[in-house]
Amino acid sequence: MNQLNAIAEQIHKSFETHTAARDQALSQARTLTRYCAHAIRAVHRDEREEASQKLQAAGELVNALQSSLAEYPSIYFAGYTQDALKEFAEANIAYALVDSGNLPTPQELNLEENTYLKGLAEAAGELRRRCMDILRHGHSEDAERLMEYMDEIYAVLVTMDYPDAVTGGLRRLTDICRGITERTRGDITLSLRQGRLEEKLRRLEEKLSVTGQDLDNGA
Repeated sequence: MNQLNAIAEQIHKSFETHTAARDQALSQARTLTRYCAHAIRAVHRDEREEASQKLQAAGELVNALQSSLAEYPSIYFAGYTQDALKEFAEANIAYALVDSGNLPTPQELNLEENTYLKGLAEAAGELRRRCMDILRHGHSEDAERLMEYMDEIYAVLVTMDYPDAVTGGLRRLTDICRGITERTRGDITLSLRQGRLEEKLRRLEEKLSVTGQDLDNGA
């Protein structure tokens, strides 16, 4: 039984270390998610420098998280950790597409492919939000540019027809991306038609105004 006590003590130490790593990962994941949320908010506010700083801080935290969990793959691949890394992918992709269109690769972000793809899918929601912000001020070519990115994202996601065990549940996010993309296309089409109608009405008003002035001068 002395041997059993020694085994139990060793297991206690292992569990204590594992629990400490889990608690640290939870804290890091929460902070990472907060950095990413702040970066996305800065993107929508056109605060590029602020967004870049938050993404840089988030990247440093990702490296720290991955390093501290190198010996704990069960924690690294746990839902809360991967969700935070997905937010990191989403924030970087949204920043890149709104700013320049130059996508970072999974390797550049040091992320697993399925985590990257889920971030790509959710970035479509941020692109829709950006489009709606643009359309509130009238139709714009920039909204059409972002719409094209959404189309391209969905076109890629729909080709990833693999089991959820491989993609981490990408199929559901792909379906959501499709709905978001279709609604955005409808909103942009409506905005374009409204803009054309308003332009025709403006021209008609100008024509009627000129005609009225000619009649007044003739009188």
